[in-house]
Amino acid sequence: MELELRHLKTIRAIAEAGSLTRAATVLGLAQPALSAQLRRIERALGGPLFERGRHGVRTTALGELVLERTRIVLPAVSELQREAARFARSQGEGERAWLRLGGTHGPLLGALVDRLADAAPGTAVTTCASWSERELAEMLKQGRLDFALSGTCGSAPPPDSPHLVWEEIAVDPVFVMLADGHRLARGREIELAALADEQWACVPGDGCFADCFTAACARAGFTPRRMYETDTASCVHLVQVGRAVGLCRATFPPTPGLAIRPLAGTPLMWRHLLGWHPAGQRPGTAATVLAQAREAHAGAAARSDSYAYWLAERRSTLADGLAPVTAPAAGSIPPGQGGG
Repeated sequence: MELELRHLKTIRAIAEAGSLTRAATVLGLAQPALSAQLRRIERALGGPLFERGRHGVRTTALGELVLERTRIVLPAVSELQREAARFARSQGEGERAWLRLGGTHGPLLGALVDRLADAAPGTAVTTCASWSERELAEMLKQGRLDFALSGTCGSAPPPDSPHLVWEEIAVDPVFVMLADGHRLARGREIELAALADEQWACVPGDGCFADCFTAACARAGFTPRRMYETDTASCVHLVQVGRAVGLCRATFPPTPGLAIRPLAGTPLMWRHLLGWHPAGQRPGTAATVLAQAREAHAGAAARSDSYAYWLAERRSTLADGLAPVTAPAAGSIPPGQGGG
């Protein structure tokens, strides 16, 4: 017998019900028929999936393995059916009527959704957030996302760049966030070396944060102390209560209890990128989403006083004929570490 989706649904129903009798009721089958079907499934999979007892059934080790895969396969197939139906409807209407957006943590994803609601009011937008740039790139390759907001540090290549299109949205300095009562919070900018005795908070990620940040600290003459790796809200809390300082994008929104300050000399930079699969997008759609992403970034930058100060200082430096601030080729930071 060849295993089918209905067999996986049967296994799931038995496990959830805890007995063949209750599962048979849920599935609308007679118990003898369900028992016979289960025996055929077990023969196909090579062993018993459940142990029968006076009080019901309990999964075997093989049953747990099959159930674990079932919890992945069945939702994935359901999502495939929904996406295929949406795609078929949009093709029948002659226009793509929905977009699936992914992004790492930070303000740009929400801002882009907001702008697309005005720029393309007939388009339904769904979102997927991930800590992993590699996961987002894989979802683009598999056709599970239409566009992804990600980024790179310095001149590092974006995830899976040979197979995907990546366009630059903007390049930002990386700032530091401190409690507004911190001894350094009154300064207009902060030397990285002045933070040598601090503990740090950052968000998870699979980019080059550890290596890049450690290298920047080494150039400043110290090795960073403890690093708390947690979600954005927890990072903000740890900074607000003075337990840590954090690194953030220059576009990090104003937050009560926080002081966002540039790092002197701009030792760390971050390049925002929008990615998509070239076979899955029309040029006009990609151009629209890219333009809206750039506008979303510009809006976030305009709302940041610390970023406005940094830009004004940079323009003043250029006007004085000094060397401009540029993104370093190495030692920059991955996206939004520290919650930004």
